[in-house]
Amino acid sequence: MKFKIKSILALVSVLIISISCSDNFLEEKKNYGNVDDTFYESQERVLWYVNNLYNDYFRAYNSPLKSVVGLYNDTRTRMTEEIGGMQSLINPTITYVNASDGDSYYGNKIEDKITNNPYTRIRDCNALIEKIDVKGANLDEKFRREVKGQAYYLRAIQYFDLMRVYGGVPIVTTEQAAEFDDPSIQAPRASVAEVVAQITADLDMAATLLPPQWDAANYGRFTRGAALAQKSRVLLTYASPLFNKNWDSSTERWDKALAAGLAAETQLTTDGFGLFGTNAKQWSDMFLVNNAFCKEAIVVQLLGSGSSAVTINNGWERSMRLVSQGGAGGTEIPKEMIDLFPMADGSRPTVSNGYDEFLFFKGRDPRFYRTFAFSGSYWPYTNTLTSAAQPTIWAYRWVDNSNKFYFSGNNNENSPAFVRKMSNPTESNTSSFQFSGTDIFEYRYAELLLNIAECYAAKGDIPNTLSYLGKIRNRVGISSANNYGIGTLTSKYAAIEACLYERRVELAYEGKRYWDVQRWMLYSDDAPTGIVNNTCAKLGVTPLNGTQRTGYYLEYKNKTSSNADPLIAARTGISVDPDASNFAAQIDLLAAFYTNNLKRTELNTPLDNVNNQPVKIDFKPNYYIMGLKQDLLASNLWLTQTVGWNGASGSQGTFNYQE
Repeated sequence: MKFKIKSILALVSVLIISISCSDNFLEEKKNYGNVDDTFYESQERVLWYVNNLYNDYFRAYNSPLKSVVGLYNDTRTRMTEEIGGMQSLINPTITYVNASDGDSYYGNKIEDKITNNPYTRIRDCNALIEKIDVKGANLDEKFRREVKGQAYYLRAIQYFDLMRVYGGVPIVTTEQAAEFDDPSIQAPRASVAEVVAQITADLDMAATLLPPQWDAANYGRFTRGAALAQKSRVLLTYASPLFNKNWDSSTERWDKALAAGLAAETQLTTDGFGLFGTNAKQWSDMFLVNNAFCKEAIVVQLLGSGSSAVTINNGWERSMRLVSQGGAGGTEIPKEMIDLFPMADGSRPTVSNGYDEFLFFKGRDPRFYRTFAFSGSYWPYTNTLTSAAQPTIWAYRWVDNSNKFYFSGNNNENSPAFVRKMSNPTESNTSSFQFSGTDIFEYRYAELLLNIAECYAAKGDIPNTLSYLGKIRNRVGISSANNYGIGTLTSKYAAIEACLYERRVELAYEGKRYWDVQRWMLYSDDAPTGIVNNTCAKLGVTPLNGTQRTGYYLEYKNKTSSNADPLIAARTGISVDPDASNFAAQIDLLAAFYTNNLKRTELNTPLDNVNNQPVKIDFKPNYYIMGLKQDLLASNLWLTQTVGWNGASGSQGTFNYQE
C-alpha cells in the first residue's frame, strides 16, 4: 500500500512513500547528520527527500493571495488596497515596538526533533547539497545535478523571504549539528548585502544545474529559467528603496537587477516561455492551463481536485464564489480597487476620461472584466447543488415598508464587485467548490517583464520603460495609441509610478502588491532613526497610511411591500459576458438597469473598522522590517535587534537594514 501526496509547488511527480520505509525516513530526518550512508545510495529515497522538501515549503500555498515560504497566509495582502478589513499591523489603535511583539517567522533554536521553520528547511537543503555527491556518488550524475539544483533554489527562496521579513539574518550553508551551546555555530546577522550575495550565488548555481524544462511527469519542478527569474526578483528588491538608500542617486543596483532580468528573459524565451495569448480572453484562459505546461508560468503550484486528506486543493475558488453559486460568499472588492483599473484605451479612470464611479463597469481595461465580476455578470460554473444554475450573478438589496432588508440570491455583499480572476468556469460547486484543483501561478512571465520595465524606469530610460509596459498592454488588446494609454512620461519618477501602477493591475490578487508597497515604502514617508525614506513624495503617490478601503451596497431605489425581489422582471435578459459578440450592447443594457433601479448606500459597518468604528490605515514605519522575538533574542544573545524595535532588555535595536 502506498500514499500519494500531490500538489506541492513545482512537484508533478507525486511523492510516494511506502509505509515500510516511512518511519525510518522520518527517524533519519529527525537525526539530521546521522542519516546512514545507504540512504543516499537509493535514487528513490533521495527523491523522497526532495519531494518532502517541496512539501515542507509549500503545503500551505493554496491561494494566490498567500505568501511567505512555509507560512503561506494572506495577512500581507489584506494590508493593501486589494481587500478591506483591519489587520493588526495597519490598526491605528495598536503599536508594536517591543521584542515581545516581534515576528515569530524566524523560529527558535533547532532542536533534535522534526520541525518546519525557516532554518530547519535550510538545514535540510544544506544536508542534501553536502552529501549527495559524496554519499550518493553511485547515483546517476544528471539526477544528482538536478537534485542539487532544486535544493539550491529552495535554499535561496527561503533566505529571500527571511530577508524580506527581517532584513539581514544569519547565513548557514553547512549542515551543522543541532547543538545550542556550540559557539562555532552562533552566527551573527549578516548584512542584507551578504544575504543577497548568498541568495544570488545559490540561484546562479541552480541555473547551471537545472534543466530548461522537465518532462511531462516532472512538470512543475524548478527550471533553469525559474532560477534566473527569481534572481531578477531578488535583485529588484535589493535595488528598491527599502534596502537601497541610494536608489535615487546611483544606478549600480538597478543595473544589476536589469541585467538579471534581461538574462532571465533571454533564457526563458529560448526555453519556450513567454506571454500567453494575444487577447484578454486568452489572458484569462492561461490561468486554467492545469497540470500541464503553460508558457506564461515560470513557477507554478500544482493542486489536486481529490478529497483525500493528503491532497492540497485550491481554496481560492471556494472563497471567491458567491452564496448564490454555492460558494463561501465572495471576495469583495474595495471601491479603491474598482476605481483603479484603466479605461478601455489605457488611460487612468478620471471623470475627464469618461469614468463614472456608479457605472464603474463601463469602458474599462479588458482585464477589468476578467479580474472582477459584478451584478449582472455572466460567471459560469458547473452546478450540482440546485435545480438550476445561476451563472449570472446579482448582489443588491432592497428594503420593505417595515425597514427589513433582503438580498438577491442571499448575496449579502458589502461591495458591488467581486474577484473572479483565476476562477475556473468548469469548476463544480459540489461541496462548495472546496475540491478545486486549479493550479496557482507563483511567478508569471508578465511579472518578469514588469521587473525589467521598472529597472529601466529607475535608470531614467523612458523609451525602454514604455516598450516593456507596452508588451503587457498590447497582449490584452489595448490600442497602441498614446503609448497604450500611458501617455507621456516626463521623468523617471513618473516612469517608476507607471510601472507600479501597471503591476497593481496586471498582478492584482496574485499576492504581489504588499511586497511592492513594502520595498517602495509606500505606507508613508516616515522611517525609523537611521533609515532613509522619501519615496511617496518622490513618486507623487498618495501614502496608504491615512486611507481607507471602502465598500457600499447596491440598493433598490424604492421600498417594497413584500420580501419578493422587486427587480426580477427588470433584469430579465441581462447578462454581461465579455466573450459575447454584443458585449458593448450588454454593458449599455446593464447601465440602464443600474441607472433606473439602483442606488449606492453606505455600509452599516465600514470595511475598515475597530469595534464597528471607522478607522484609517496606520502602518508604523518600524514594521517594514520586523523585529526579532523576545525569546529568540534572549536565547541567542549574539543576535542584534532591528532598528525601530526594542531588544530583549528594552534597549533600542541597532541592526540597520540599509547598511
